[in-house]
Amino acid sequence: MTLNMLFFTITIKMKKMTAEECMQQDRINKIREEHLDKAMKHRPFF
Repeated sequence: MTLNMLFFTITIKMKKMTAEECMQQDRINKIREEHLDKAMKHRPFF
């Protein structure tokens, strides 16, 4: 993606993830969801 602003050009390139990095991100997301589920159990609903 390229964004032109005044006389500057900003280019953003997506980083290609390896299989190992992808698996790590999946583990992080799973742990985050588990912690959110546990936190929501202790929160009173109004």
